[in-house]
Amino acid sequence: MLGALLLTSCSSFVSDHVRENTKSSSLMDFLYPDEKSRAEHKAELPVLTLPVKVGLAFVPSKNWQRNGIHNKDQVELLEKVKASFLKYDYIDHIEVIPSTYLAGGAGFVTLEQVGRLYDVDVIALVSYDQVTQSFENNAALLYLTIVGMYVIPGNENSIQTFVDTAVFDIKSKKMLFRAPGINRIDKRTTAIGIRDTLAEKSLEGFTLAVADMSTNLDAELARFKTRVKEEKVAKIEHRENYRGGGSMSLYCLILVLIALVRNLTIYNKCSSTVLGLRRKLG
Repeated sequence: MLGALLLTSCSSFVSDHVRENTKSSSLMDFLYPDEKSRAEHKAELPVLTLPVKVGLAFVPSKNWQRNGIHNKDQVELLEKVKASFLKYDYIDHIEVIPSTYLAGGAGFVTLEQVGRLYDVDVIALVSYDQVTQSFENNAALLYLTIVGMYVIPGNENSIQTFVDTAVFDIKSKKMLFRAPGINRIDKRTTAIGIRDTLAEKSLEGFTLAVADMSTNLDAELARFKTRVKEEKVAKIEHRENYRGGGSMSLYCLILVLIALVRNLTIYNKCSSTVLGLRRKLG
């Protein structure tokens, strides 16, 4: 019995264990919390009033307080996403909205309330899915010694992160476009301090995935202007005193042409005067 116990103990020392942790939020679960809401959903053709007022928010997970991204980190990540919108003339302003304003609610009713609160017409919802796998290799050299647990990296860890931004017109409940972002980090660690290391790499994974998503989002924003003209995915109206980038360019071109004509007229008059004086003096 003693020998069997010792063999069992030794086999547990050299065995491999895999631990997995998931952080996620579901866009579908948030927008359509039950079958009734999904059946009643009928998206309309959106009417966008330019320049558009945009809100940015993370979709809260069901257990967001325990496993989700910290509010401070959410705001910092959304500020990076915000930069993708700022360069386009059809965007008025962008509001970063903490997910606490969405937590506890669900569906487009919650989005309408947040839209009125922040005075936004369109909202970009960022959902995420991050899976952390830790492979514990207890047979690593000196891994079970007191010193080895500190200095021998016996744990193989991988962090896979997926983020997705879906942009909705709040009034029509129509999705305008979406952009994904992905990242994978592989890291070896020691047994001691693994939680702090994984927490640090988790945030790094979100940061890199958001950076990848921002690149794709920038491309989708540029493509959306073409889609509105060619595919008629939305009806466009304009706020008072808004002309848009194309109209302003035409206006500037007209001013330049007027200035050139005036300068040319002045030049011709001066040339005629000079020629007249030469003839009199000659």
